[in-house]
Amino acid sequence: MTEFFTGDALTALLQVIMIDLVLAGDNAIVIGLAAAGLPKEQRAKAILIGIIAATVLRIGFAAATTQLLQIVGLLLAGGVLLLWVCWKMWRELRHSAAEEAQGMEALTESDIDKDGAVAGKAPRKTFAQAAWQIVIADVSMSLDNVLAVAGAARDHPGVLIFGLALSIALMGLAASFIARILQKHRWIAYVGLVIILYVAGEMIYRGAMEVWPYLFDPTV
Repeated sequence: MTEFFTGDALTALLQVIMIDLVLAGDNAIVIGLAAAGLPKEQRAKAILIGIIAATVLRIGFAAATTQLLQIVGLLLAGGVLLLWVCWKMWRELRHSAAEEAQGMEALTESDIDKDGAVAGKAPRKTFAQAAWQIVIADVSMSLDNVLAVAGAARDHPGVLIFGLALSIALMGLAASFIARILQKHRWIAYVGLVIILYVAGEMIYRGAMEVWPYLFDPTV
């Protein structure tokens, strides 16, 4: 328990909390966007399936990723993958307000843009199309979340366990609420993006230092 009160651990803990908040909200908005083109009676079902799937995937990835990152070279690969996560987040943050509003309307079942319909401007799609989009998004974003938390926690197993548990809890219980906050206060998402970029850079540096001896010293 005392490990949480060192300066390095507290910094890691704050990074982990911000990453969890931003990625849980981001995942929920993507789920909402995928479900926005469905009829009302199917929309809630698709969103519920998406959030449950994201929660389960986070549990599975948490169990696997923490072990895989112990393999030489995978820390470097994880850092490179997080750079791709940063690029995806940057593109998503630059979505038009109108497009994102459709996802939020689907999540909250409210007419945010006052056009007389909930997610009325979203392109129509079948339940199978929406479900496939949600599954793909969940797999990608759940892995992103677990990798980012593992990278931020570094050598603090207590922080890592807390971060993964918080990630699962937020996705299962508060994702839609966090998504609403992120839509109103966009700067929070940009702060999260900067933190994930920092974590990616640190993972790449530590991973490179880990791999370096194996590249140039055959006796290692």
